[in-house]
Amino acid sequence: MAAAGPGPGPGAGGKVKTLALVLQDEARRGGYCSGDTVSGQVLLELAGPLPLRGLRLEAAGRARVAWSEATGTVSSAGACGAEAAAGPRREAEVRYLDVRQNLLRCAEQGEEGLVLLDGRHAFPFSFQLPQEPLVTSFTGKYGSIQYYVKAVLERPAAPDQSVQTELQVISHIDVNSPALLTPVLRSQEKMVGCWFFTSGPVSLSAKIERKGYCNGEAIPIYAEIENCSSRLIVPKAAIFQTQTYLASGKTKTFRQMVANVRGNHIASGSTDTWNGKTLKIPPVSPSILDCCIIRVEYSLAVYIHIPGAKKLMIEMPLVIGTIPCIGFSSRNSSITSQFSMDMSWLALTLPEHPEAPPNYADVVSEEEFSRHVTAYPPPIDCEEQLCCPVFAYIQEFRFQPPPLYSEVDPHPTDVEEFQPVSLML
Repeated sequence: MAAAGPGPGPGAGGKVKTLALVLQDEARRGGYCSGDTVSGQVLLELAGPLPLRGLRLEAAGRARVAWSEATGTVSSAGACGAEAAAGPRREAEVRYLDVRQNLLRCAEQGEEGLVLLDGRHAFPFSFQLPQEPLVTSFTGKYGSIQYYVKAVLERPAAPDQSVQTELQVISHIDVNSPALLTPVLRSQEKMVGCWFFTSGPVSLSAKIERKGYCNGEAIPIYAEIENCSSRLIVPKAAIFQTQTYLASGKTKTFRQMVANVRGNHIASGSTDTWNGKTLKIPPVSPSILDCCIIRVEYSLAVYIHIPGAKKLMIEMPLVIGTIPCIGFSSRNSSITSQFSMDMSWLALTLPEHPEAPPNYADVVSEEEFSRHVTAYPPPIDCEEQLCCPVFAYIQEFRFQPPPLYSEVDPHPTDVEEFQPVSLML
């Protein structure tokens, strides 16, 4: 909610105690998108009757760029001076939103117009944002993209009084698009030394699983570093934000580091591997790629600090989006489902109550069974006739034993002939 303080004194015909502008669902939405409806109220509290000409609402959104080119002053000796004179000024502006509404307007314009009584008054309003894509709100080094809603109280005998609140507009970027799910891989090598005195190369290869990420996500970095030089090196990684401004055919660039991580020292002749070293993305503005005068881009740089030499750097493009990636959770779910499917045979072959093995008589013919199985003697009374435990009396094995080992193949083939083998026992 935005509010303005008291206006001019009672000499103007009344006193404005409060002038405020309230947006509905401002805290819940977190940002407006193209085509959304902006609703709210203008709240006015008066200490006495107040003559008015009207109350109007304005909504605007624009991107602005401005900077001055610096030029060095040249002395009589031809050397560059210490102070820099301001050169030509570069400016550009693009409008995205322009809405005007009359919330209160007298029918006939006169000296007095209409008069509001003392007390509290509420004036609701509502308007729709354009269906065309709107650029995300942003404030940078040499320009900004801003949207606002403004209420103006027009008074006949005093200056206009206004209150203004900012609209947060966001242009959603879905990182689940195929272009942003593509892995990025880079590699580079640098020879360390000067002229003929080289100490060996330093090689670096780095990879990230995808190109698109959102605020708060941790980027796993996979890298391999090989130090064949004679110096102690240190691998590092950082996220850079690059702001590009365009005006009058000129370009102005501002670059800053927003997050970084450092690895361990790597001695001469050693290697190091990053198996998913994480770098968390701080709260930053999403990538802005659809504005013609302001661009906000990101990149992930993996670089090696080499004492006495220029650092070896690999830079991979990043896109900071607003809709988080769900591909990896789905992939994990599919892997889990596949694992469950592969292991389901255990549940099928292990019943709760295992069955007993089949009887010998059920798997051989009756003739075979009668030839090898003799009639059992009549049962005896164990308590009367046996003087030792029952398990000591084991029936002799009467079933057919397995076939004897033979070196002669019972099923010879005509394809190959084998020489007989004699064994000496």
